[in-house]
Amino acid sequence: MLDSFQSTKHLLAENVKAKRKAKGLSQEALALEAQIDRTYISQIERQICNPSLLILCSIANVLECSVDVLLAECRLGA
Repeated sequence: MLDSFQSTKHLLAENVKAKRKAKGLSQEALALEAQIDRTYISQIERQICNPSLLILCSIANVLECSVDVLLAECRLGA
């Protein structure tokens, strides 16, 4: 189970960072729009924290995707 948790945290970190950069947002801009602290975005992207569902929903809303997209493995050609 710990391996699954670690791999999910890794996916979340990579997906948040990729979506944020694709939208041209800094960590600070994403945090401001999601109404969370900038350091929390950094912690998510560095796999340090375990964000709540509310935080994930706020981030997904700003990134214009669903939470499941933030937790999904990237698929080639998708």
